[in-house]
Amino acid sequence: MTEYEIKQQICDIGKRIYDKGMVASNDGNISVKLNDNEFLCTPTGVSKGFMTPEFICKVDANGKVIQANAGFKPSSEIKMHMRVYKERPDVKSVVHAHPLYATSFAIAGIPLTDPIMPEAVIALGCVPIAEYGTPSTEEIPDAVSEHLQYYDAVLLANHGALSFSDSLLSAYHKMESVEFYAQLMYQSKMLGGPKKLTDAQVERLYEIRRQFGMTGKHPADLCPNVRAGKPSCHTCTGKCSDHGAGDDSALIAEITKKVLSALGK
Repeated sequence: MTEYEIKQQICDIGKRIYDKGMVASNDGNISVKLNDNEFLCTPTGVSKGFMTPEFICKVDANGKVIQANAGFKPSSEIKMHMRVYKERPDVKSVVHAHPLYATSFAIAGIPLTDPIMPEAVIALGCVPIAEYGTPSTEEIPDAVSEHLQYYDAVLLANHGALSFSDSLLSAYHKMESVEFYAQLMYQSKMLGGPKKLTDAQVERLYEIRRQFGMTGKHPADLCPNVRAGKPSCHTCTGKCSDHGAGDDSALIAEITKKVLSALGK
């Protein structure tokens, strides 16, 4: 795709997000990686439903403006996008929105961790909550950073949702999936509570994902609990953020045990 075509695609996705009610007014932002030091992003203070290609800004890896037409400047949340690109070289696009149901869970402090639907288990695994940070500061990038090596989507406490992937279309689809997952969770709770998939059923879905060779980060492959021989995130009491020394210590102990065994000690 040419740079102009990518700008047009950003506008098209922005309109989809706006038309689906995932943002209100001038909320949300989208970015696409062109190369290691050039990124396209939506401007601040502009409705995502009414953009045209000349609205789109270009910034460098530090979020500094390379090119922007008069009257436009990069999103104030560009720091969050740049952190994702810095820590996830496989990511080519980032989407931030405020979808109604997903944001409601973020405001309520409830991560999306219950296995209730095969498609959500395969595509997302879990959607944790990054701690609250003041918009446009380094607080949000720092909070998001904790989850970047384990997931392709996170809820932002009292704020919204963030999804990222190896293409703009895929990043957008992940945002759609997060919102659909949240809506199903909410409505099933209204009906008395969801009937969750069993651990065995979840593991079979994880295996399907591995067989598909799907890209990105996912608990099926990278969850620290799984690597340490513990239950997956779907049974981690809903915290879905237990990436601390406890998990690493268990993993190191297990590796040490195997090495010593191989050495006959």
